[in-house]
Amino acid sequence: MESSFDVVVVGGGMVGATLGASLAQANLRVAIVEASELPEVGELNTPALRVSALSVASQRILQSFGAWDVLQETGVCPYTRMLVWEGEDVQGTLFDSADIAESHLGHIVENDKIQLAAVDRFKFLGGVWLCPKQVSAVDFSDSGAVISLATGEELQAALLVGADGARSKVREMANIGVKTKRYDQQALVATVRTAAPQQDITWQRFVPSGPQALLPLQGHHASLVWYNSPQEIQRLKALDDQNFLEELVETFPERLGGVEAILERGSFPLSMSHAEYYVKPGLALIGDAAHSVHPLAGQGVNLGILDAAALAEVIVDAHRAGRAFGGLHVLGRYQRWRRSDNAVMLKALDAIQQLFSWDQPNVSGLRSSALGLADRLTPAKKLVSRYAMGLHGDLPRIARGEDL
Repeated sequence: MESSFDVVVVGGGMVGATLGASLAQANLRVAIVEASELPEVGELNTPALRVSALSVASQRILQSFGAWDVLQETGVCPYTRMLVWEGEDVQGTLFDSADIAESHLGHIVENDKIQLAAVDRFKFLGGVWLCPKQVSAVDFSDSGAVISLATGEELQAALLVGADGARSKVREMANIGVKTKRYDQQALVATVRTAAPQQDITWQRFVPSGPQALLPLQGHHASLVWYNSPQEIQRLKALDDQNFLEELVETFPERLGGVEAILERGSFPLSMSHAEYYVKPGLALIGDAAHSVHPLAGQGVNLGILDAAALAEVIVDAHRAGRAFGGLHVLGRYQRWRRSDNAVMLKALDAIQQLFSWDQPNVSGLRSSALGLADRLTPAKKLVSRYAMGLHGDLPRIARGEDL
């Protein structure tokens, strides 16, 4: 087995595979070490439980190495509008792609499909896929990293990238600290079949117990997100499908489109985390290994994909200039670029979560009034729409639709 690489990525999920494919397309020698087997294609006939709202920037990044074409063949669900409102008020804020002369705001896509498409392109472009493989130890030095696998094999790389999630072993092995905030709330996710045909709108309603959200999927399907206390989420999970369906229909707004069946459901705790730093000699962190955010705005995977695109650009620029890309003089550019942008998003989402958690009548009235006012402020709505599309700030080249 080949053992020497320019870059070794630990973690072959959506973000790690995106980085690997981007670098492989630029003719770097890349290996991805992934601990879990890939989902079988046959398992994707019905919508998977975990989905993501991919921004236009993420779409462009996936297009840059051919993964978007693969995704379109398996099916994606575009949405053109987003609606946000509070409680029983009819007023809220509607964001419409037509208002900014765009065809769509984003796409809802199952996470498994994104991962499979990116891994497929990574392999096609010559990347080395090591799966299932576990990393047992890492030895860092000024010249790179030596990665020991549980099988006894060793890999050498000028740069090791940790893309192995919020509980990153790579981050732990590198002795990089992380600040974490856990919310007293969980999210229950359910895939449902609806009487209404495929929708083109995502919506989120804020109620005292926590937000409720709908993400449209292909055909007569949708993904619902129900935020509540850990105790209430556990009670809901324990219900049989019929009783759960009855509670869901009674609690969620009528605009659900007639839920006919519960196909799958699950839950996860909510937290926010941020690594103290993203890089050290021979190492970089991306995605949830570097940061995790409250999911209420669906930005987690988009931030990770932007990390991957930015790091790919930094590596490729240095490589083409004949510079070693494992040193802090190069990796520092990536950290300055992405850590500050991610910190702003983490703080903003945390502030929104706290704002809508205050169950006080006067605060609730102010929130509803603010949402109604925002709906009438066209410049503000356009700016938020651009943020939702990921088309703001200092974007990597491939997020702008340019070549790497």
